[in-house]
Amino acid sequence: ELPRLLYTIKTKEQQHYFNTQSLTFFLFYNQSPWEMLHRHKRSWVWNQFFVLEEYTGEEPLYVGKLHSDVDKGDGKVKYVLSGEGSTSIFTIDENTGDIHATKRLDREEQAYYTLQAQAVDRITNIPVEPRSEFLVKVQDINDNEPKFMDGHYMAGVPEMSALGTMVVQVAATDADDPTYGNSARVVYSIISGQPYFSVEPKTGVIRTALPNMDREVKDQYVLVIQAKDMVGQMGGLSGTTSVTITLTDVNDNPPRFSLLESLPVASVVARVKAVDADIGPNAEMEYRIMEDGPGLFNITTDEDTQEGVIILQKPLDFETKNSFNVRIEATNRNVDPAFVHLGSFSDTTSVKVTVEDVNEPPVYSTQLSRMGVSEDARVGTSIGKVSAHDPDSSNSAIRYSIDRNTDLERFFNVDALSGVISTAKPLDREVNSVHNLTILAMEKDPTKIGKCFVAITVLDINDNAPVFAIEYETLLCENAAPGQVIQTISAVDKDEPPSGHRFYFSLPVSVAGNTNFTLRDNKDNTASIVTKRGGFRRREQMLYRLPVLIVDSGSPALSSTNTLSMNVCACDSDGVAQSCGAVPYILPAGLSTGALVAILGCIITLLVMVLLIVSMRRKKKEPLILEEERDVRENIVRYDCEGGGEEDTEAFDMVALRNLNVIRDPKVRQNFPELRQQICCDKKKKMNN
Repeated sequence: ELPRLLYTIKTKEQQHYFNTQSLTFFLFYNQSPWEMLHRHKRSWVWNQFFVLEEYTGEEPLYVGKLHSDVDKGDGKVKYVLSGEGSTSIFTIDENTGDIHATKRLDREEQAYYTLQAQAVDRITNIPVEPRSEFLVKVQDINDNEPKFMDGHYMAGVPEMSALGTMVVQVAATDADDPTYGNSARVVYSIISGQPYFSVEPKTGVIRTALPNMDREVKDQYVLVIQAKDMVGQMGGLSGTTSVTITLTDVNDNPPRFSLLESLPVASVVARVKAVDADIGPNAEMEYRIMEDGPGLFNITTDEDTQEGVIILQKPLDFETKNSFNVRIEATNRNVDPAFVHLGSFSDTTSVKVTVEDVNEPPVYSTQLSRMGVSEDARVGTSIGKVSAHDPDSSNSAIRYSIDRNTDLERFFNVDALSGVISTAKPLDREVNSVHNLTILAMEKDPTKIGKCFVAITVLDINDNAPVFAIEYETLLCENAAPGQVIQTISAVDKDEPPSGHRFYFSLPVSVAGNTNFTLRDNKDNTASIVTKRGGFRRREQMLYRLPVLIVDSGSPALSSTNTLSMNVCACDSDGVAQSCGAVPYILPAGLSTGALVAILGCIITLLVMVLLIVSMRRKKKEPLILEEERDVRENIVRYDCEGGGEEDTEAFDMVALRNLNVIRDPKVRQNFPELRQQICCDKKKKMNN
């Protein structure tokens, strides 16, 4: 028996999804086999479809297929879909019965849609199958994380509670389908709050994980609890909440006299009072400390109340001694000898003083450290180490850092755990020879900070070449004689030691053989520039440049070439420069500046007039090329034979003159006068005849 209404899955993605989820879609009939054989009207019953939520593909999502065995594939049957979302969400191909979802569906908004299917005759619209109702169920995916709806939790538990005492229960909800898969199965874990508390994975119950927690040590804890779906497996979604747990007090401490070890010197520790039945001066008291306290404590008398006031004289140190049993004696100030026989006029008492520990900042073994590092040290070179310790009994771990206000350019680093200081950038002694750093030491309490100071000296290497000590302005007299010293030069070097350098001066090989100057090293870190000749003239050369090579005595030695500029000057007989540089042009005597300006103005005026005249003449010239009718050459008559009277005024033929080829031919041009004479003679004879 074949089902008459079929459901098919065509896309690979849907087929893979439904296969992996082990889904089975049942299409069944209400009719018995006997009814199916004898019924004339074909009826059908539909069950349900499944569609995956949050589908994000570009094409419409294929849902399923409607098909009736009445449909023979000849196009006579049309499929019709109606119900929830039949036009806005779901579409059907009326020819094939394919159903598609055109929008992304969200199971948390609507879990299923009720639709009706109908197969009708395409021409008459008469149903060929009875209307069938079916469901399109939105299949859940894990797209919602667990959420703690109660927000932040506040809880309390008595201090000194036993291990495993319940504190509070947290609960998270997941909007995914709890009946399908593990998308809504949540487990709990504690992210922050161990080892003091624990949480049960399935129930979310928080319990104490340590016994005898002391409120006087720490009274409040903040826990971070995580809820994760997919039973905590990888890929699950999670949410967190915070739980503040306060330890409530129980009476677990007896009363004590106690002092903080940070109590300042000269503070009042306690007051004691001896009782005397007398009055006035007879009841005045004097107190003194007898045991376990002299030097550390002092006691004075309050004249108004006759109390003994115990005062701290030295700083307390819990780590050295944390309790004192101070014995105090009270004595009458004014004792009457007549009544001494009645007994002692004094009494003693003991005061137990307990010192409480205070979290003190870390202490360095030395407050000032001096270190040295070469300026060519590589980045990361270790320079030295600082060391601090926690003076408290807890002996907490120390972390080190550099106060960056003392190392703005971050030349150095300090290892947070070991305290080793190292270079972080290349150093240059010539820029900064000493770096003063402040190293900070911190423990768990960030407000408790210990400080020490480190002076790092940058050690010099020979990395700077010597240069001229100043920018020299050298003057060379035109009347300088050969062998004359015209300049003494010296050098400086940025490297150490400033007063211990040895410099060597010479001329480079390229100019050592010049004929103008030579250099003499004076062996005292100076050198003299000496002329080789005389007769220097500004008109020939007004500036000379002489390169000078300077070498220092470092290891390795460094050198530089510096150029000395010398201006040629006119000097008097004492060698004092009168004028230097270019020779000025000397004006003729008797002509003032005004006269020169007037002459120049006249010259310019004449030039302008000449230019105007030339321009006007060019505009008035006749064109060089004339029209043929006005060619004046037609009226020119010239020949060497006798004239014939008025008839000679007739114009002769100009064809020969206008023949350019004839004119341009050198031979013709050479014989042109003879030709013209022959023409004239022939014409004369003709006229005479």
